[in-house]
Amino acid sequence: MANHFQEVLMKDIFTKNSPVSGNLIKAKDIELKGYSKITLETDENEDVKIYLKKDADDSVKEIKFVCSCGHTKSIILDYSE
Repeated sequence: MANHFQEVLMKDIFTKNSPVSGNLIKAKDIELKGYSKITLETDENEDVKIYLKKDADDSVKEIKFVCSCGHTKSIILDYSE
């Protein structure tokens, strides 16, 4: 598997419970939940892309498998306990 781009720190946001019309989210309606890094790895033999979402401390939070046929499976990890 090869890593195709550098890890970039991105903002994770949460939209507050408010009536939203359309695709527009106003700044007052969001809450910053933290930062994450997203990497992409591919397996050339199986045509599967693997997206790893990590927090700012490099702990893996989500693993998403995307098949070339369009099917996806996700594993979300919770370290709260």
